Amino acid sequence: MLSLSIFNGKINLYMKSSLIKAVFLGLILYAHSIDAQVQTVDNSKKMEWFKNAKLGVFIHWGIYSVNGISESWSFFNNYINHENYMKQLNGFSASKYQPEQWANLIKESGAKYAVITTKHHDGVSLWDSRAEKATTIPKNSLAKKDVLSPFVSALKKSGLKTGLYFSLPDWSHPYYDINTRTKKRYELKNDPKRWQNFISYYQGQLNELSTQYSPDLLWFDGDWEHPAEEWKASQTLDLLKKYNSNIIINSRLNNHGDYDTPEQGIPVVPPQNPYWELCYTMNDSWGYQPFDKSYKTPNMIVRTLADVISMGGNLLLDIGPKPDGTIPEEQIEILKNLGRWTSKNEHAIYETTRGIPFDNYKGKSSLSNSKKSVFLYLEETKNFAKIYGLATRPLSVKIIGEPSAVVKMDYNAEKTLTLNFTHVKFDKDVTVAEITFDTPPVFLKDFKKKEHPLPEILENKNTQEAAYDIANALNYDQNLLTQDGLTSDGIEMKIKKTSKTNPETIEWISKHAEALFETGKGLPSGHYSGMSALSKDQQTLYLFVEGVPTGPVALKGIKNNIARIRIVGEGSMLNHTIYNKLYWSDRPGIIYIDIPKERLDKQMTVIAVLLNKPVELYRENVGAIENNL
Repeated sequence: MLSLSIFNGKINLYMKSSLIKAVFLGLILYAHSIDAQVQTVDNSKKMEWFKNAKLGVFIHWGIYSVNGISESWSFFNNYINHENYMKQLNGFSASKYQPEQWANLIKESGAKYAVITTKHHDGVSLWDSRAEKATTIPKNSLAKKDVLSPFVSALKKSGLKTGLYFSLPDWSHPYYDINTRTKKRYELKNDPKRWQNFISYYQGQLNELSTQYSPDLLWFDGDWEHPAEEWKASQTLDLLKKYNSNIIINSRLNNHGDYDTPEQGIPVVPPQNPYWELCYTMNDSWGYQPFDKSYKTPNMIVRTLADVISMGGNLLLDIGPKPDGTIPEEQIEILKNLGRWTSKNEHAIYETTRGIPFDNYKGKSSLSNSKKSVFLYLEETKNFAKIYGLATRPLSVKIIGEPSAVVKMDYNAEKTLTLNFTHVKFDKDVTVAEITFDTPPVFLKDFKKKEHPLPEILENKNTQEAAYDIANALNYDQNLLTQDGLTSDGIEMKIKKTSKTNPETIEWISKHAEALFETGKGLPSGHYSGMSALSKDQQTLYLFVEGVPTGPVALKGIKNNIARIRIVGEGSMLNHTIYNKLYWSDRPGIIYIDIPKERLDKQMTVIAVLLNKPVELYRENVGAIENNL
């Protein structure tokens, strides 16, 4: 006997006939399918502006900027006591605060939305909150004014979407249970009424934010401190939808949100959720910290945006204004350079989708919404690029923002497209090539590339292309040289030559023999935007660097410590910097490797990254940060 309950338990059916059961279950599944389709359609419509936006600006502004210390965490971790932390209210002046200038700068950067910290974990509200026992900037700080309202007004006037960050925990509020890492005010089970008072407090603040500011997006934080049931997350979501049925929620309301929010670590594997956003600092701090000069360069930030776009996500780039309301010059410079690049390449940024597979193209890319354009994000000045397994013949190719640039195309019977860039003026950060098609192009999976024998490659008069073909084969564990006369040091090689053999290619092989002898398959997609190989013991990673990079070479998802990095064939040691390695996360930081331009090989440079042990890769899917204690 089968018992089925539908329509919230209002109808119970008991059936013995297997035929009736099958029909009934079919109807239920059909109805569920229709309902799921409707929800998907509704959700995609709601999320459309967010998905197309690609760039937003995060703003961490609060009393923590006065002493330039970590927002909220500094007292939670007992680096400073709570009383002294809160004394910063007396220094938060907002005396030079010009919200219209903020909005103009954000719009100039190319961002389509902004998210501002209305209240961090310290419980200090930027607006004039009427909630019980609220601590606010208008009532309790030197500023004595509501600093949130004029900014939201400026955002709406400029046409930017409004996002409000809101901390679920409030470590200063007497109704909240947790005070610091080592102190709790009470246990919920012993004082449920007090906890309910807190729920009423925080939901009351959300009521205020919803009615006063009509946000397009709410960015929650801190949900790890309690389960959804204790937060009353479903009730909170219903409350927000009462004001705006299309409100967008991030993933930090205990699985009640619309999109994933990886923090700091640029994903290696694109998140599974079609909607996601990387929240990312310019230096190592969210709020203003005057002694943190560890800024990424404007070039790095543009390339990070291109990386995120190629994976189908958004970049939420953070700024931390000073207590007087001015924005640090380094941050202004980064935003203005973003604006230079986004205004030039807007056609290849907004309304794009995830790019083509790494096996088809060794670089960053995206597709237009119509899928009839492919955008290649070139991070180096180089003479050519190759796309493999392209089953659709392209119509044309152009460089966006450079109408006079001439790009030659060669599409051969092997379904390989070669683009020639010898007559292109490259952007200082990222050059974008647009390839157009009559119909959405088909990129073959598991395609079999024609294996070009070594003698054929050696006879290619284009040495750069020959080096590329050798590196590309090696990237897929097809070593063309070890069994064909290569020696470990490139001396006394027994590689067979003919009258047509290109001596420059032989010279390049000899110089880089270390990276070509008994080496094998390189990194999988996502770690490096190019070809690579690994030594036999898996402890040395070889990166093949095309052309002249516009900035340092970027490497993601390497768990290992790095012993040293050098240029293969000439021994120069290279410096590297690691950004965004967080002590509370096992996710590796991003490694940037500087290569002096005068040390680059004119054919293809190879750098050797010596690791402390056989390579270990971080390829976990990322969503929301669960806990950053």
